[in-house]
This record gives sequence, structure tokens and C-alpha cells, in this order.
Amino acid sequence: MGESGSPARFQLLGPVRLLDGDRPVPVGGPGVRGLLALLALKVNKVVALDEIIDALWGHDPPATARTIVHGNVSHLRRVLRDIQGDHPRGARILTAPPGYQLTVEPDRIDVHRARSLLERASTEEPDKASELLAEALALWQGPALAGVPGSVRAPELEDLRLAVHGARVDADLELGRHAELIVELSPLVRANPLAERTAGQLMRALYHAGRRGDALELYRTVSRATLRTLGVEPGADLRWLHERVLNDDLPVKVVAEPKPEAGPVQQLPPAVPNLAGREADLAWLDELAERAEAGETAVGVVTGTAGIGKSSLVVWWAHRAARRFPDGILFASLRGFDPHHPPLEPAELLTQFLLGLGVPAEGVPEHVHERVALYRSMIAGRRMLVILDNARSAEQVRPLLPPGSRSMTLVTSRSRLDGLAVSNAAKLRVLGTLAPGDAVRLIEELAGPAGYDLNHALARLCGYLPLALRIAGARLAASAQWSAQDLVDELGNERTRLAALDVEGPDDGVRAAFDVSFRGLPAEVANTFLRLGVVQCVSAGSHLTAAIGGITVAEARRHLRVLAAHNLLAETGRDSFVPHDLVRLFLRELAENELDEAGREDVLTRSVRFYQAVADRARRKMLRIVDPLDFTGVLTDARTPPIGSFDEAQDWFTAEWENLLEVLEAARAAGRHDDVWRLARVAHTYRAVYPLLDEWTRLVGIGLEAAERSGDVLGQCWMLISRCAIALTFELPQGCLADAERALELASAIGDNRLMVSANIHLGSALTLLGRYDDAIGTLRRAIEETERTGDLELRGQALNNCAEAEKRAGRFIEAIGHQIASLEIDRTLGDDSYVVVSLNNLAELSMRIGELAAAERYVWEAVDLTISRRFVLQEGVLRLTLGRVLRAGSDVDGAREQFGLALKILADANPKLAGLVRAELTDLGESP
Repeated sequence: MGESGSPARFQLLGPVRLLDGDRPVPVGGPGVRGLLALLALKVNKVVALDEIIDALWGHDPPATARTIVHGNVSHLRRVLRDIQGDHPRGARILTAPPGYQLTVEPDRIDVHRARSLLERASTEEPDKASELLAEALALWQGPALAGVPGSVRAPELEDLRLAVHGARVDADLELGRHAELIVELSPLVRANPLAERTAGQLMRALYHAGRRGDALELYRTVSRATLRTLGVEPGADLRWLHERVLNDDLPVKVVAEPKPEAGPVQQLPPAVPNLAGREADLAWLDELAERAEAGETAVGVVTGTAGIGKSSLVVWWAHRAARRFPDGILFASLRGFDPHHPPLEPAELLTQFLLGLGVPAEGVPEHVHERVALYRSMIAGRRMLVILDNARSAEQVRPLLPPGSRSMTLVTSRSRLDGLAVSNAAKLRVLGTLAPGDAVRLIEELAGPAGYDLNHALARLCGYLPLALRIAGARLAASAQWSAQDLVDELGNERTRLAALDVEGPDDGVRAAFDVSFRGLPAEVANTFLRLGVVQCVSAGSHLTAAIGGITVAEARRHLRVLAAHNLLAETGRDSFVPHDLVRLFLRELAENELDEAGREDVLTRSVRFYQAVADRARRKMLRIVDPLDFTGVLTDARTPPIGSFDEAQDWFTAEWENLLEVLEAARAAGRHDDVWRLARVAHTYRAVYPLLDEWTRLVGIGLEAAERSGDVLGQCWMLISRCAIALTFELPQGCLADAERALELASAIGDNRLMVSANIHLGSALTLLGRYDDAIGTLRRAIEETERTGDLELRGQALNNCAEAEKRAGRFIEAIGHQIASLEIDRTLGDDSYVVVSLNNLAELSMRIGELAAAERYVWEAVDLTISRRFVLQEGVLRLTLGRVLRAGSDVDGAREQFGLALKILADANPKLAGLVRAELTDLGESP
């Protein structure tokens, strides 16, 4: 750990480096530094794994790109631990699907510190501003992002440097440092005469230094370069400046335009004392203001779910940016979502603004169109900011928009107001929740520190929603009897969380804020929203929504988009709509209170049928199906998502897995035991192909319990076979034999011959796992004979494969190879890639045992390619273990070491037992795993 014990710092503005104090810490090659830069650029935000791979390798990533990134993340975590120990404010890299998140105070990253200094400077007097901006410029230690792969790009860093430099020069111009600026700016303009802002600053410096002729000559030089290169005259600002210099009437320093004697109108309400986070949103507002200053249309709509902090952001920014609008700021609450008052009419708002602009009450026109005309004529040409807060619709806003350039309008609304983008070229900004570190700071501002873990737990339970965070902070601050732990305990119960986030006023809590949004929905959309609340789905797509609502897919998609436009759902991907955690709890309460029991039962039935049908269709694209369950005809094709290939089946299961488990739990709670075990069985296939121990065990445990409660012998038998499959996959012998024997007993009792064969296959494999090879081989060969008699290709392939595994472990390699080749032929005939991978791996191991190393390597590489294309992550780890052993047997020690390393990265968390074998292999090679 560094001497000071302080958290690490990050340098991106120059060579990418990790710093312990002022000491650079080695982190590795360009790929590791590139990964560090990508995470630091989006500090406290999730960077998707696919985004990282695209940035590091472009369109041609290696086959092992994902495992390389995983390994590099682990390496960076170790480096950070070595530097910081357990420092409570230390930087951490979190796994946050779909990628990773660097959590650290933004000020410890030079890029974000530079932005912060630029922001602070905008509110200071010129001398202090110049000092802050000089400090920001000093953060650049060379070309930004030096030492990372060329595919990692962040052009915004150069824009940031230019903005900082330009702002510092403006401050120095106001301070009269003209001679120094001439020396500094002259070479910059010679190198790039098209940089009009810099050229304008140099013209001002020359003029104020008494070199008017040089300033005019500079303009001619820039004009010629612009015409020659771009074919146009210089921009309006530079032409205006040229005219002032030409007429010798440029003011000595930049001053605001003359103000009316009464002073400009200032209608801003008070701002929150501090704004947590929101750096990117503030930068967006700054950019919009720059558009207004450049004479472009500048209408911004800031939208987001209730309680996200739209008004707080806009008002806070407006106070900071007030100097940009010397003619004043107009502010009005449009009451678009006020539960007790109707939205304000444009006529009332126009009266309010005209009175604020100095029009006497008797001078306000009677007719609305006359008020519009007077309002627009009074603000035309002025540099003003108009804030229209809490708007309900585009129609409510349009009459209040300034008529031309130089003024800026900001609209806040829970609705997206897409119509303004069409009619008024409005720019849209959707606010998200706060980053975890910013959320904790917001709580601490109100209630003080309560410990790193407790405040982070509070922030997480508040869903990082500013309104909820402020309520939690205020509760802690208001009562000495309440501790942070007490509040964490209350919020931790989903049933009491919203009640804990209520306040004394009936309309100020989180629940009330969401309720106002819900009451404003069209009736048919509100009904769809309610039905989504019956089953606590993590996300909703149009096919699921259509199925539970009894509507068409097109209607469902339209309803979901309306909900997204009202910010009750967020569209996170193609046909994927997700509620905020607190909205999800609110929605559950709504469904329980406003839908009768019959309605809730109907939704649950439709949900169960949807997932049974689609999961059944998907599993048939992924693996051979041996059980008799068939739900493929339950839904009409119109409400079934298209699943025509293995990849589409995999993508559907991946996207819907959490939803499927929620539906399973809801059906379990409702006592629908037959539905539960059948859904668990059809979903079992996904985890058999993509094994994840905890989730698979949970799924099968729920299914077996349901089958036992329903007394369904067939269900018990298939779920016992499912549980046995888990033990075989992860080589967990406890209970495996008992499950297989019990399944065989039940199958025999009901006289189901095919089920008896399947149970015998699993029984043979359980005996193999326990080392009883002769008994296993005898059992499996009898199963092979039975499947040959019945012509059951699916079960025969399984029996052959499992018999080959038993013979391999018994040392009967030649017999095993014969059975494994026969199994592989069936796997390929059935198009079953999961089994093809297993067969190829076994053939590789068998070929190695008999000294056929070339054949072994060929088999295993074919399987590795297949696992990568199919994203069989765990199987890839197993194959790389096999490949390492093959290469070591062929004396390729370096190649073996590389493959064992990749295997360990994959298996470390997924399968600790196999990871232990890999570590042993590395130790044998003299490596420290």
C-alpha cells in the first residue's frame, strides 16, 4: 500500500497510468491500459463487455476476447487491492451485467477533475477562473490516452482540452493579459487558421494591444484559409468581430449588453444546495447554451421518471449559468402532473410571463394570439432563458417558445414530448438514476456519514433515485432515534419499502409521485401496466405483454412505448422495457389493490402458459428432448416470438431467464404445482446447456418440490433425473445415485419404458461418478441394447456417450472410442451441438490416452471453436483444460501454460472443483496460479 494509504488516482490525459500518490504503478500492456481507460472514462457507470471488446479490438476480436477481458479485470482488481488495501474510498471494479463498473470519486480521475474545474470556473470572477483553468490545463501530460490500442478513441477529450483552453484565454482577455496571449496564440493560429474561436481571441488581444492593423490582417488570413479549404466565409461571430475592429469600436473587455434600468427579469426558484453527480447532464446543458450563443435553435427537453431530479438539475444549472443570459430568466411551473390542479393553460402562462417582462396588468391583451404576439416581440433578439417546468404535453409548451435565436428554452416533463423534436427541433435528454457514489454523497449531505457499507446499502435500496435518496436522508437527519441500520432494515423488506419512502404530505412521497404518472395514462395502457404488475417480471417485451393482456403484439408494442414515453418503463434494448426497482414495487401494489382476484389469476395463467410454450419451443432448438412434455401448440404463432435457430433460442432464454424464474415463483406461491414442475422441466434444458450451479439447483429444487406436492409421479421422476444431471455435470456424488435409483423405481411403477431407459442411463452415470465402473458399464450397455431395439436415437446417443465415459475411466480406451464415435455420429445427425462438444472432448482425451496426440488436438480445437460460436462458457473452460493436457503431452509447455491460464479464468467461479485441477496442472508446470 502507498505511504499515505490514499485511494488510487487515474491519468488519462497523457500516457494512461494508475498512480499511487504521485508514483506510477505498472499495470501491464496496452490492452490492460486500454481497459482501464474505458472504465475510467465512464466512471461509476456500467461499460458493457461487448463495448469493451469493440473498443479494444474493433471488428476483428480474437476468439478468446471475452476471457482476456475477464483476466485483465481480475489483474486490475489485484493491482488496486495492492495499492489501496481496504481503504473505504478506494477505487473498485465491480461486475455489473452486462459488463464492469469502476467505482471511485470522479475527482481522482484527471479527465473528470478537468471537467469539474471547467465547471467551477464558469461561475467565478476572471482572476479565479483563470487560475482554475490553468490548473485544469496542467493535467494534460501529453496526447490523451497514450499507450493504449489505437482502436480506443475518445475524441471528446480533445474537445475538452479546447474548451478549457478557450475558457482560460477568455478569462485572461478580461484580465487584460494581451501581450502574453499574443505570444501564446499566434503559433496556434498559424498552425490551424480554421480554428475560429482561437483566431477571434487573438484578434481581440492584438486590437487591445494597439495592433489594430495586425488584427485586420489576421482576419484576412483566416478568411482566405476558410474560403480556400471550406468554400465559405468565416462564421458569424468572427465576421461581427471583424466589423467591430474595422469600425474601431470593440469594447476594451467583454461586457454584457446594456440592461434595462429595472434590471432583467429573474424568476428562478431557489436551487438545491449541492447537486450530486450529473456531470454529463450538465455538460449537455452547457452545449445547448453554446448553441443558443451561436445563434442556433436551442430547445431542450429534460425528461425522466418521477423523482429522478429533472427540476433540481435544470434550476441548479440555471443559477450557475445565469451570466450567460443577461436579459433574464423566465420560469413557470406548468402543473402538468399536479394531482390537485389541472395543467396551466398557455393563456395563463403568457400572462405570467408578460407581467414578469414589465407589461402592466392593463396592458396584457385579451386574446391568446395577441398575448403570443406581444410575448414573442418582447423577447425577440434578447439573450434569455425560458424554463417551462413540469409540462404535460407539447401543445401546452409551443406558444411559450421564443421565436428565434439567442434565447434558450428548457422544458422538464415526465413525458418525452416527442412532438417538440418534430416541430421545434428540440433536443431530448433522458435522466437516469445517480451513480452509486453520487447517491451516497447525496444521503451524506443530508444526514452525515453512516459508514461506507450502510450508506451504499441505503442508496441501493432507494434505487439511486434522487427523490427516494432525499427522503431517506431527511428521515435520518430528522430523528436521532433512527439509525442507518434501522432504515436499511425497513427498506430491505419489499413490502414496506414504499411506505418507508412516504413523507407527511400526501403528495410528496415516492408512491405519490409514481401514482400521478399512472393516473395520466390512457385507460387501455393503464390496464396493460396493471397486468404487468401481477407477475414481477424484470423486463417486458411485446410478445409477453400481448400474451398476458390478450391483445395483439402490435398493440402491446404501442402500449409499451407509451409507458416508456411517460417514463414508467425504460426501453433498454430492442423490445425490452424495464421498470425502475421502485416503480416495480409500486406496480405490484397497484395490481394487488386495483385488479380483482379473478383478474390476477387470469394474468398468472397467461404468464405460465407463455413461458411454458416459448421455453418448450426454444429448448427444442438447443438440445435433444427426451421427456414427453409438449407445449408448442399452446400459443398462437402471432404471440410467440420467432425462434428458428439455436442462437435465437439461446438469446431468448438469456433475455427471459429472470422473468421465467419470477413467473415460476409466482406460480409456486399460488400453489399451482403442476404448472410449476412442468415449467421447471422445460427450462431445465437451458441450464443443462449453459450450466450455472446455483440457478440450476434452485430451478430443479422448486420443480421437484412442486411435483412431490402435486403427487405427480411422472413429474417427480423427470425432476429427479434433472437433479441427477446437475450432480453429473458438476461431479457432485452426494445423492446422485439415490436420485437415479428413485427415478428408476418410479418409472418402473408407472410402466413407462422410455422413462426407465432414461433413468438407467443416469443410474449408469451415477455409478461411474462413484467409481463403480463395471456396474456402470453393464447398466449402460443394457440401455444401449434397449435403444437399439426401440430405435430411440436420442436416448441411444446419450447411452453411448455415457458408456464411453465409464469405459474411459475404467481404462478401456478402445471400447470407449468406438462408443464415443457412434455417439458423435448421432449427435451430428440430430444437430445437437451441446452433445457434439462433449463427444469431441471425450474423443480428444481418449486419443491422448492412446498416444494419438494429433487427433486429440484436432478434436479439441474443433470443440473449442464450437463452444466459442455457441457461447458455451463452462464447456470452453473444460476444453481448454483438455487442450492444455494434450499440448503438455506433446511437450508444448508454453502452449499448455497459456491454455491452463485461460481455463482457470473461466472455471475459477463457474466450477471450483475443475478450477482446482487446473491449478494443480499449473503448479506442475512451475506456475503460481
